[in-house]
Amino acid sequence: MLELRIDGAATGHPLLGAIDVQVQAGDRICLLGPSGIGKTTLLNAIAGLDPHVGPMVRPRAELRVGYLFQEHRLLPWRTVRQNLALVGASARDIDRLLSEVGLGDVGDRLPDQLSLGMARRAALARSLAIRPDLLLLDEPFASLDPDRAAELRALIVRLLNAQPHMAMICVTHDARDADQLANHLWYMSGRPATLRWDRPLTSGANASQISEALRGLNV
Repeated sequence: MLELRIDGAATGHPLLGAIDVQVQAGDRICLLGPSGIGKTTLLNAIAGLDPHVGPMVRPRAELRVGYLFQEHRLLPWRTVRQNLALVGASARDIDRLLSEVGLGDVGDRLPDQLSLGMARRAALARSLAIRPDLLLLDEPFASLDPDRAAELRALIVRLLNAQPHMAMICVTHDARDADQLANHLWYMSGRPATLRWDRPLTSGANASQISEALRGLNV
């Protein structure tokens, strides 16, 4: 689906080093690492938003990428329904998407009339409107209280289970997210940053086991 052969040193990239990795259909990847190490930068490179390394990211032809940014980035002067229409969703698809993310009754509200959790779910619906092959999530649970974060985490799991061929890369700081969302784990560290860990998660691995494995690798 996607092949990354990034050589940040060759382009003078300030954060990324050598990264050679592939993403396959159905991969559910959680990307962990210290704050400021370059996790969002790597997502931006995958999304084609970083011109320094864009040529080093080789997607499958016609790869559709949905991106849920840390900020919802909904146009504040457009309703939720209008925001989804701007990315090409039909009226029928908008109704379906809003229902899937639990926002069926707020489509005519403006983003400022939504809670943070609701706005993030609306942005998730927008990222799904293009029927992505690869879904990028940049700290989707940040700033949410534990109950709202749990609701959004469960929602993402349901959406992924409904589309088993869709791949996901989720930036997070919490091994518990990997416990519930991931079948594969990446860990970034170093200056410049590289992937120190790139491996599937064994069936039944939990958050404490993931954390212990990372400590065992001195990351």
